[in-house]
Amino acid sequence: MVNLLWQVLFFISCYISFAISQIRYSIPEEMSKGLLIGNVAQDLGLDMKRLRTGRARIVTGESTQYAELITDKGILVVSERIDREQLCGDITPCSFSFEIILENPIELHQVTVEIIDVNDNSPVFEKSKINFEISESASTGSRFALESAYDADVEFNSLQNYVLTRNNYFVLKQHSNPDGSRYVEMVLDKALDREEHPNLSLKLIAVDGGNPQRSGSVNIDVTVLDANDNAPEFNQTIYRASVMENAPKGTYITTVNATDADSGSNGHITFSFSDLKEHSRDIFSIDDSTGLVSVLGNIDFEKEKRFEIRVKAIDQGGLTSTSKLVIEVVDVNDNAPVINLMSLSSPVAEDVPPGTTIAVVNIKDFDSGRNGQVACFINENLPFNIKSSLSNYYNLITDAFLDRETHSEYNITVTASDSGSPALSSSTTLLLKVSDINDNAPVFDRGSYSTHLLENNEPGLSICSITARDLDWNQNARVSYFLENTQIGGAPISSYVSINSENGVIHAVRSFDYEQIKNFAVKAQDGGSPPLSSNVSVKIMIQDQNDNAPQVLYPVQSGASVVAEIVPRSADVGYLVTKVVAVDVDSGQNAWLSYKLQKATDRALFEVGLQNGEIRTVRQVTDKDAVKQRLTVVVEDNGQPSRSATVNVNVAVADSFPEVLSEFTDFPHDKDYNDNLTFYLVLALAVVSFLFIVSIIAILSVKCYRWRRERMFYKSGANLPVIPYYPPLYADVGGTGTLQHVYNYEVCRTTDSRKSDLKYGRPCSESIISLDSSGTQTLTHAQREKPTNQDFDDQTSKIIITRGMCVFIFCSSSDWTHSAAVGQYVSLESRSARETEAEKHSLRRRKKANPRDNICIIIFFRIYRLLLLLFTLDIFMISSSFLD
Repeated sequence: MVNLLWQVLFFISCYISFAISQIRYSIPEEMSKGLLIGNVAQDLGLDMKRLRTGRARIVTGESTQYAELITDKGILVVSERIDREQLCGDITPCSFSFEIILENPIELHQVTVEIIDVNDNSPVFEKSKINFEISESASTGSRFALESAYDADVEFNSLQNYVLTRNNYFVLKQHSNPDGSRYVEMVLDKALDREEHPNLSLKLIAVDGGNPQRSGSVNIDVTVLDANDNAPEFNQTIYRASVMENAPKGTYITTVNATDADSGSNGHITFSFSDLKEHSRDIFSIDDSTGLVSVLGNIDFEKEKRFEIRVKAIDQGGLTSTSKLVIEVVDVNDNAPVINLMSLSSPVAEDVPPGTTIAVVNIKDFDSGRNGQVACFINENLPFNIKSSLSNYYNLITDAFLDRETHSEYNITVTASDSGSPALSSSTTLLLKVSDINDNAPVFDRGSYSTHLLENNEPGLSICSITARDLDWNQNARVSYFLENTQIGGAPISSYVSINSENGVIHAVRSFDYEQIKNFAVKAQDGGSPPLSSNVSVKIMIQDQNDNAPQVLYPVQSGASVVAEIVPRSADVGYLVTKVVAVDVDSGQNAWLSYKLQKATDRALFEVGLQNGEIRTVRQVTDKDAVKQRLTVVVEDNGQPSRSATVNVNVAVADSFPEVLSEFTDFPHDKDYNDNLTFYLVLALAVVSFLFIVSIIAILSVKCYRWRRERMFYKSGANLPVIPYYPPLYADVGGTGTLQHVYNYEVCRTTDSRKSDLKYGRPCSESIISLDSSGTQTLTHAQREKPTNQDFDDQTSKIIITRGMCVFIFCSSSDWTHSAAVGQYVSLESRSARETEAEKHSLRRRKKANPRDNICIIIFFRIYRLLLLLFTLDIFMISSSFLD
């Protein structure tokens, strides 16, 4: 029953030190249920919140719980009616104790409640009537022991006084026992006279000291007998004896002895117990004839350690005498220690520091002395220790750091043994579970991972699976997998591979080339807080597939020019013409290249090295061999299936460069011409032409308008002679004139820009204006008027296209117009005053107007000329390609 009461406690935090305190209250007995005992919150210095959060409760080892804790108010109230006499009997002071336990952190407060006696019991006599037969010969001063009254109350409320009703023969004399109890004797104060009063009726009243005072009475009937003048006498005032608590029934204790000087029936003595308490009546017995005291019932040291019994001897004449019998009970080790679990914190975190309280146990042994001395210990080889914190209380504390991964739970056997002989012991087993903390990072089952994968795999293909284990438990052992944030070739690793965060399966996001991803790192992270992680390297060995054709590095295949290797006609057998250089980005045998001569102008003249790609002559070169030799070499790898590339090698069998140049101008250009360029050139040419025509129309309109105004000005002006002047040698004559306006260029162009050539040709002898060689003749007015009105705004361009040669002739007469106008104005300034003001005014206007008017057309014309040149070259190249 006690164990069940103690086991109502559950999980209490153990991370804060154990606190202990004691308080004491005093209350009267017989208090009504619910009345206040004391304010424990105030007396212990606790607030209401602490009582609620700490789940404060009362733990008592008694069968009845007399107090109740009201946690909302922090007070103790009476929960059951308290009868001090029932609780403690004659023991004083009377009290009961219990513990108040709080959790988080554990606090243990011992409360003792002292029960103050209330005068609720009246003195009671065992018998309702006392009969005496007293001889009339009884001498004055004879004593007659009276039955003592019993008052269940204690101290001042107990029996305090006896009163004998008024009479002429007897007086009352009170005595005190060593233990404080009282007993009375009736003393004959005056000799009896049987003939006068054969019977006397008296009343003995027992009074206690309570307020209000209570009393009890017993009637005393005295029968006067004939003379018996000697009372029995005990040979000892106090008899002392001891008995083992487990003594069987009938065990001898001691013998009391009394003698009577009378003879006959007046000297026959009878022994009996006087004032024997109720709970002792069934324990001891006395032989009324011999005075032998023996065991009648069960003796329990834990209930009563000592008995004080009054023994009465009475003769046939009614004379009595009393003595005290003190029986000491000897304790026997008949009670094993009782272990009560007060609190157990389970599970406990594995990172609790040493010295942390895990459990609190209470151990009691109802024996006394050495039999009640208890030693407590636990089983060995455990990281725990047990220490005493308070009388009968023991704390189970950690003695070392715990490791859940080594031991997830402990069976702790707590054993309590007393010091009796033989010793008794008891034990209980505590199951303590260790809760996990995240103190272990995931560990991969390998130091690194490697896998083989064919390149050009399908996206989503499972590459490999990695596994990491965490020694922790539950969420702390839940491992998730992540890719480390790295980049390969400027792209994140996640664009190459992905990993399933749950099972660690790695998938390919896209197809791999042999040259791509090789190594990356994977992180395994658990679900703890904070999480722990570890990394592992994953190496993907991509097995090469023959997915790349050989690439020819030399000779370079260009559509813009023709590259030819020159072999002199004096070359011997084995002459190294050139070497075909090729590479294959594959690996292994997929990158082993072999070279073969597929076709050639003369297959008997050249051969290609199978392994090194060297082109050498097989025989002596002769004059009959063609200058132009075209070889087609196939470069093939060793893959399955194999891939190949083809390269054309132009070889010139000649001894001089001009010979090579004249022959190789017929080599076709690259037919993969960029059609987009032609389209853009034609579009640009059309747009510029359109803008050019619009500009010409606009300028002509302005010119026409100004010309009409000038004509009107001339007609309305004075009739002064106008003599226009043109400088001599205006046009180029024999290349010695002022401005050479015709240029000839001879251009030799081949497919190789390094072999092109440019030279000046002879200037054209043609002229826009014809003058005599001397430069002294003057043109007629009609002849001068014609070029003046046209203003030389036209431009003549002539393009001569030949095979391998272009001749461009550009004549810009707009510049001449500007020069003529400037020269003409200068001449007019130096002339005499015969020039009219009208002519000067006209020339100034022409000087200012001509450059500004012609600037737009000059710009557009030059752009047009450039585009026309590019377009012509483009047409030339296209035509050459088609013709070849």
